[in-house]
Amino acid sequence: MLVLGIGNSLLQDEGIGIHLLHFMQKHFSAFPDVTYLDGGTLSFTLASEIEEHDHLLVLDAVELHAKPGTLCCYENEAMDHFLGTAKRSAHEVGLLDLMDIARLTGHLPPHRALVGIQYQTFGWGEQPTLRVKHNIPLAGRLAANILQKWEFAAHPPCIPHHAPKLEIVS
Repeated sequence: MLVLGIGNSLLQDEGIGIHLLHFMQKHFSAFPDVTYLDGGTLSFTLASEIEEHDHLLVLDAVELHAKPGTLCCYENEAMDHFLGTAKRSAHEVGLLDLMDIARLTGHLPPHRALVGIQYQTFGWGEQPTLRVKHNIPLAGRLAANILQKWEFAAHPPCIPHHAPKLEIVS
């Protein structure tokens, strides 16, 4: 699983993906088989990294036309649609191009998601704005839930055949 943070951490909310990536590394480092990668402001060199993984989780600043700090999560085709419909990601062109390269080479990760936070400003500064900063932990938990879902799907718990069946009584 690849967790890819995108952004420029010198431009306040433009660095949302990087700040969120660091939060994930600090608080959710126990996930097995997860690679955390600072993608900066994107580069075509990331295409090979994306193609090597079956699971891709992108963390980024997004344009939702909503209040700063608003969260979003798009998975699989919903992510593709979100990236392809309008300028909604601060790095949409580069990310969309990387996804198209993976698709054209037949290596598009079958499991992919975007967790984004509505930005407020891209002014100079190493810290995100307060509304955005306040929601980074919530976005981190949302991203961790996606990783947990993927991990569970890849390694479901063993339930013995002799285990009693659960019955829901209403």
